[in-house]
Amino acid sequence: MSDAERPEIAVIGGSGFYTFLDDPREVEVDTPYGKPSAPIAIGNVAGRTVAFLPRHGPQHNFPAHKVNYRANLWALRSLGVRQVLAPCAVGGLQLEYGPGTFLVPDQLVDRTTARIQTFYDEGACHISFADPYCSRLRGHLLNGLAGHDPVDGGTMVVIEGPRFSTRAESQWYAAQGWAVVGMTSHPEAVLARELALC
Repeated sequence: MSDAERPEIAVIGGSGFYTFLDDPREVEVDTPYGKPSAPIAIGNVAGRTVAFLPRHGPQHNFPAHKVNYRANLWALRSLGVRQVLAPCAVGGLQLEYGPGTFLVPDQLVDRTTARIQTFYDEGACHISFADPYCSRLRGHLLNGLAGHDPVDGGTMVVIEGPRFSTRAESQWYAAQGWAVVGMTSHPEAVLARELALC
């Protein structure tokens, strides 16, 4: 793959978001962590080469707790990706975040229980995760969505799934002031950070 064909930006699609690019070419990528959820689709958006990967597979084959997050992020990085946009379907925890709200989170709370969440299986290595989401990318999203009234900031709590929260759990999350609840931002965000992806 030539430098001009290398995607620097990737989009990871969530539930209901399985295709993105017109007439993409597909690239099969093997990783030390197995196969990613699907072949990586590479195409052009507004003059830039972009990669696309449906995190759940092309037919929603993998529930959130079975996604091979390490293979997905490793595959994108190996193709040259440096920035990742990873939209996901979530539930609102506050009345003001009803259906159709576009929220750009700035914090994350991990409530998962059984996911591999690091590439570092040996040796001592500590990665800063105080600010889990790239401030530069967040700024681009907020400025680029003028007219759509995106919500600037909020905490996403990530649960294991595949079940949704009980009423008591949702009330507890809401009482903490957390904004939305989803199932995929962790370990996706921390693995991206370990690979120096923004």
